[in-house]
Amino acid sequence: MTTQATTMQPRPWHATYPPGIPFEAPLEAGLTLPVMVARTIARRPDHIAYTCLGVSLSYRSLDALATAFAGFLQQRGLKPGDHVALMLPNSIVHPIAMLGVLRAGMAVVSVNPMYTARELAHQLQDSGAKAIVTSEAVLPLLRQIAPEVAMQLVVCASTADLLPQRESMGDSWMADAAYAPPDTATSLGAALAGGATASFIPPTIVATDIAFLQYTGGTTGVSKGAALSHANVIAAAVQQYTWQPRVFRPFETRCITPLPLYHIYPLNVALILLAIGGTNRLVPNPRDLQQLFAEIERGPFDLLLGLNTLFNGLLASGQLDPADFAETRMVIGAGSTVQQVIAERWKAATGVAISESYGLTECSPGVSSNVLGGPDWTGSIGVPVPSTDVQLIDAEGKPVPIGQPGELCVKGPQVFGGYWQRPDETKKVFTADGWFRTGDIATMDERGMIAIVDRLKDMILVSGFNVYPNEIEAVVAMMPEVLECACVGVPNERSGEVPHIIVVKLDPALDEAKVMAHCRANLTAYKVPKHISFVAALPKSPVGKILRRELRAELLAAPFVATSTA
Repeated sequence: MTTQATTMQPRPWHATYPPGIPFEAPLEAGLTLPVMVARTIARRPDHIAYTCLGVSLSYRSLDALATAFAGFLQQRGLKPGDHVALMLPNSIVHPIAMLGVLRAGMAVVSVNPMYTARELAHQLQDSGAKAIVTSEAVLPLLRQIAPEVAMQLVVCASTADLLPQRESMGDSWMADAAYAPPDTATSLGAALAGGATASFIPPTIVATDIAFLQYTGGTTGVSKGAALSHANVIAAAVQQYTWQPRVFRPFETRCITPLPLYHIYPLNVALILLAIGGTNRLVPNPRDLQQLFAEIERGPFDLLLGLNTLFNGLLASGQLDPADFAETRMVIGAGSTVQQVIAERWKAATGVAISESYGLTECSPGVSSNVLGGPDWTGSIGVPVPSTDVQLIDAEGKPVPIGQPGELCVKGPQVFGGYWQRPDETKKVFTADGWFRTGDIATMDERGMIAIVDRLKDMILVSGFNVYPNEIEAVVAMMPEVLECACVGVPNERSGEVPHIIVVKLDPALDEAKVMAHCRANLTAYKVPKHISFVAALPKSPVGKILRRELRAELLAAPFVATSTA
């Protein structure tokens, strides 16, 4: 049934806004990312834009290297509107490639560097990417999927490019000119050298052009590319620095980013920093807590990005020192709910409260945020940020009263226009009058504070990453020994939730080890089920639909026999 939200709710959240925060963000019509960044570079070219492991890159150098990369892409025959995949860890290579792609009038396809061959093939095929920038570790995957996906251009960064060492490189990043990758890949050093001698011709770019294809899943289990325009992502950046002016200060903000830039949340903050001339201190591996602690101890910072599991890991290490947070203005928790016990322990250990925000890939990602300087932990996702409208609707599409649960719907300039080449999927997530349906059930109080109650979707949230049951089910169903299966999310102290796969055997000899090995070969690590159960039959509706919610309720009430913790 098609639902329709027809009536605008009042905006009670405006009364909660701190003094001086405008209800509308100061958006500039027609602004594009290359122009936005060029303005920042012109103001303070020698200010540090990025650091990684203590090695730095100024805005002047970022400008020159990104222009060289854009020239290289033109030189190799790519055209405005083409799609270029970035499959990179956090490194100084990422912003050079990202800005180069955008300057060339092309769209960035953000790819998780942990993807398996199957996942990579799907994303490259679906996006139509003509080129990829990646590391040597990914080249075997590209060889494996070559019959399905032919890349026009492969640019490969060396280990020295991605993990620079101060001892050998000084204070300025430089590409590894001596590196020669295998196969037909072009080294990043050669690409930049070639592009620097090319005559780059700036293309015409308009604000409605696609800037990023950010892939997300869906209830169908098919990964879809959310097409985010220049206008969308700039609006999201402006909304956030308008909401947090004490944190995002021109040419002063220093941010530690351990979360990967292929994820929309740290990408949004990276774009904010480029807009205001901040310094982004990248941490290549968020799982390496010693690497993160080394960055924390390297010098004062204003902002730290994290999520519940990362905060929990840092707390468990026992190494947090309040002195390191003496100049910290904000610690942002997003991507998953920050548990109250973690928030309280964090404040006690560092002296800085965690401020929770909420967003979705389709909203570039910002929707709501808690008020800086308010209660240390609210249990809510805060209030809508400037220039954002929300309303909660019932199953008939009608607004629900204050305090009653309803599906959270969003309107604003940051909301995407649709999924890449999937008009039917796009239609499903918008009401007839243009509200984006988040699929989250929430409540709102009289102050406009929003609290998430439940999800309409069967999505599993693992350490801030969306995991979709249909994808895992499709992988397990590939096994000839499996009759049928279902996947649900179950609580986990470390990651919030983990996937649990329930299998009906076709071959009685099938065991947990074989299912686990198959999943590890075909799924990124965070998608691999952590529990496996075997049952005689799955609960189904009268029309034969597997009842995932019933399965999950049974698991939580009394775990199945033969459940394995992997």
